[in-house]
Amino acid sequence: MVKDKSEARVDEPALKVENLEVVYNDVVLVLRGVSLHVPRGGIVALLGANGAGKTTLLRAVSGLLDLHRAEVTKGTVHLDGRDVTRLEAAARVNRGLAQVMEGRRIFSSLTVEENLRSGGVVVSRRQNSGENLERMMEMFPVLAKRRRDTAGYLSGGEQQMLAIGRALMSDPQLLLLDEPSLGLAPRIVEQIRDVIVEVNQAGTAVMLVEQNAAMALSIADHGYVMEHGRIVREGPSQSLLSDRDIAEFYLGGGADDRRSYAEIKTYRRRKTWGA
Repeated sequence: MVKDKSEARVDEPALKVENLEVVYNDVVLVLRGVSLHVPRGGIVALLGANGAGKTTLLRAVSGLLDLHRAEVTKGTVHLDGRDVTRLEAAARVNRGLAQVMEGRRIFSSLTVEENLRSGGVVVSRRQNSGENLERMMEMFPVLAKRRRDTAGYLSGGEQQMLAIGRALMSDPQLLLLDEPSLGLAPRIVEQIRDVIVEVNQAGTAVMLVEQNAAMALSIADHGYVMEHGRIVREGPSQSLLSDRDIAEFYLGGGADDRRSYAEIKTYRRRKTWGA
């Protein structure tokens, strides 16, 4: 692998974000002092409504902010104990990071196999690339059956599996997943969930950004909740699943008429004080 592990420390988390601030167009402050950790070999869920800042955080971690006229103005991003805050995206991939973006972003005119091979370009030895390809075919039998088919003709679930498989071709230590269940039928969401668990059990740490809180928290070890560019709540996944406020806003508990998790907390405090 083309990964610089010389300064990595075993006791360091796979990802450590400290007090991160991100500004768009030199004007708009989107992330406001965000800090979170993803342990080695763990799954961390990041929850939040549209516009909370989840995708911006992923861009800051993967090094894609400059493509969107944004920059880190404060804080740091560490991968395996190594500061990568100012590194280009390609250098972060070489250090063991891979991302599956929202909407899958496969190469629709290429075949399934060609898509997978494109994800293995950072593998230094050709034989490893071939081994990884066959491993992906074993992990995703549906892709093996359609390896010569044009990727644009796959179903939504198959395309999501292809996007995940392509990311895994680089044999990452940390996988970022942005809304992998978006637009998929419940049965397919279950399959994607099982794939994420399998990937994690093989040793890859996962940061899972999802609006499907029930799915995300059911497989994550730890969860964070974002609102308006800040982390407003964190804790073990089972604790968040059992939290009344989390359930009300994120798990369909009857908060359709309220605009944010923060408003639920304010509403709850006011109700308590007025009792």
